[in-house]
Amino acid sequence: MYFMHLISLLIYDLSIRLYGFGILIASFFNTKAKLWLDGRRNRGPIELPLTTGKRIWVHCASLGEFEQARPVIEKMKTDTPSAYILLTFFSPSGYEVRKNYAYADVVLYLPTDTAKNAADFLNQVKPDLALFVKYEFWYHYLAGLKSRNIPLVLFSAIFRKEQVFFKWYGGFFRNMLQCFSKIFVQNKDSQQLLQSISITSEISFDTRFDRVYQIAQNPKSFPAIEKFKGTNKLLVAGSTWKKDEQIIAELINQKVLAGFKYVIAPHNLSETEIAAFQKNEAPNSIRLSQLNASNAENAEVLIVDTMGDLASIYSYGDIAYVGGGFNASVHNVLEAAVYGMPVIFGPNYTKSNEAKELRQLSAAFPVTDSKQLKAVLTGFVNNTSLMKTASLQAKQYVETHLGGVNDICNYIQLK
Repeated sequence: MYFMHLISLLIYDLSIRLYGFGILIASFFNTKAKLWLDGRRNRGPIELPLTTGKRIWVHCASLGEFEQARPVIEKMKTDTPSAYILLTFFSPSGYEVRKNYAYADVVLYLPTDTAKNAADFLNQVKPDLALFVKYEFWYHYLAGLKSRNIPLVLFSAIFRKEQVFFKWYGGFFRNMLQCFSKIFVQNKDSQQLLQSISITSEISFDTRFDRVYQIAQNPKSFPAIEKFKGTNKLLVAGSTWKKDEQIIAELINQKVLAGFKYVIAPHNLSETEIAAFQKNEAPNSIRLSQLNASNAENAEVLIVDTMGDLASIYSYGDIAYVGGGFNASVHNVLEAAVYGMPVIFGPNYTKSNEAKELRQLSAAFPVTDSKQLKAVLTGFVNNTSLMKTASLQAKQYVETHLGGVNDICNYIQLK
């Protein structure tokens, strides 16, 4: 057993170093890889001030996991202002957007998971408690926390039977799970999978439900968008990729729906891509950064070219389209569902538990092309009771899944 663990550890350490080398090569031609590398390379020793409050380390892979951590961090800071929050990210897409996050005392990149880096980090930071979000499993950090008897919590976790933990050869990774003092999982399936490998857990709803509900109680106001919409119905398409935009543009250009206007919030805010989309597929469009009271009424399509506004812009919608379903997986459907409207997305949605459950409730509708998108939308137009039922189901789904933040913070209070 020890020999197998040693071999697995050697392979793991080699893979970490190979990954770092791959990032180094990619950094010569990839901006994100360069940020990943520079953010770790240019930092000296971590020097945190002395504090009488509990020092809490929160680690997120990227921006999506941060949105799950955010309501927990903010409740901890509200309940215990003396708490000192250290927030780390693995990915530049999280760090670069939230490096100035007001509720964290320090925001850093997580050093790569080597034995030396983990030991140096923990010796410098000296956390009293560590919180990992959803699916971050780094052996040397986890083992280092356990050896120092530092409580370690994993929350908003979700597990699938395809993961290495549940394979016959996954013993090394199963050992990582033993390092957690507490694991909060999102659903019964995840809990049962962990039980099958003798890991105990507690079911607690995904903290993103609390986050989107919090936003929906006081969304940003956009008077120009209100004027843009006027008396029309509004389809808000958020976090869209090229394929999503193509099928929506087909619908717009064929004038399929009377009395509709469209908001498109691209996932990629590349100036080149936005300009090309406007020129080739949405000529009667205007950007949010250029929208004002005098030009709002005449445009048919609004392009969101700003960051951080989408969750509030959904509040103006009657129907939502959430992008990513023609890529690896659909993006955050909860940001739209919380406002009580039907949600449409592409065919790749099975990795999103919320998308699957909303579909089962007939509150969400996958499509594979513009023809199916047209059928769904005309179905709503021709059957208003269908749209009302879907809207109600979406809203109730979110409201019945609140409380995850309280579960986690109540547990933390005991540590």
